Amino acid sequence: MRYLHSMVRVRDLDATLHFFCELLGLREARRRESEKGRFTLVFLAAPGDKEPFIELTYNWDDEDYGNARNFGHLAFEVDDIYATCKKLSDAGVVILRPPRDGHMAFVATPDLISIELLQKGDALPPTEPWASMGNTGTW
Repeated sequence: MRYLHSMVRVRDLDATLHFFCELLGLREARRRESEKGRFTLVFLAAPGDKEPFIELTYNWDDEDYGNARNFGHLAFEVDDIYATCKKLSDAGVVILRPPRDGHMAFVATPDLISIELLQKGDALPPTEPWASMGNTGTW
């Protein structure tokens, strides 16, 4: 058995691709559109990865997914958690759980899918404004 990917349903494909590709740096590995099924599948991979690990499913017809939190989260290792969180914050992304400890943070996609960011290697020394920043919302 081998892990293939995680699938998440999205409401706004363009906003979601902007989040994952422009802000987090993933790349679109492949795309499949189905006129008959009325959906688009977009597979994303991290730079250097050979296989995609996230499948975005965009259903063309309106569908209310609610606020279900049964998915959990996606996790990404980053080279500099503070720089990543600043880039996301500067782009208008709310930092749900700031990297107070220099090791872990949580943000959300435009569809409220929780994204865990983990510092590569050892935690960075606590730094303001992150060290004293409170949590926002849920993740």
